[in-house]
Amino acid sequence: MTSVHRLLLGTFVRPAAETGSGAPRVEAVYGYLIRHRDGLVLLDTGIGRGDEETEHWYRPRRIELPDALAGAGVAVSDLAIVVNCHLHFDHCGGNPLLGATPILAQRTELTTARSGDYTFTELLDHPGSNYQALDGEAEPLPGVHVIPTPGHVEGHQSVVVVSPDGTVVLAGQSHDTASAWSADALAARARALGHGEPLPTAPVWMERLLAFDPRRVVFAHDAAVWEA
Repeated sequence: MTSVHRLLLGTFVRPAAETGSGAPRVEAVYGYLIRHRDGLVLLDTGIGRGDEETEHWYRPRRIELPDALAGAGVAVSDLAIVVNCHLHFDHCGGNPLLGATPILAQRTELTTARSGDYTFTELLDHPGSNYQALDGEAEPLPGVHVIPTPGHVEGHQSVVVVSPDGTVVLAGQSHDTASAWSADALAARARALGHGEPLPTAPVWMERLLAFDPRRVVFAHDAAVWEA
């Protein structure tokens, strides 16, 4: 049976200038290991090392990818496929450890990341790297769907894991929090609930994700879990 296991990959301090609250906030970074009959799939690889300015700004504390995977009884070499929800340094930090393991990313995200002023280039095209550029949806393993979810960045993507005991959406950073997802899920269904205008709008891709009838939704920076 397909299952999803959350991995803590580290924490960082988001400065007050970015939180909108006037105070700094500690945020976690989570990856997700999918155990599938056809192989292991990993969403995101942790916090990469940036320049001194970035290190000082975010003050990250990392759990290295091999250590995080070892806690789940898995080695980096066991991974069949890696998916990056996007290529900011806190989501692709372990990519240089992957060798030729296929890494799935939207083509527009790869283009943006390689153009500069977006992420740290040493985290991207490591020797032997095997990026698979996607142009929209993909199903790399049966029941494992990669769905474009632009918003945080144009090339963002999420993963839907269909399982007999309930579908799980690995939202990545399509939403920063479970409550933000909940608000958009309700907005997408507002008319069906009988509400009239004016109404909030949800991203157009919310309908696509909700069509999978997810039982749970999990996030890259929030330990809370949305449940239907």
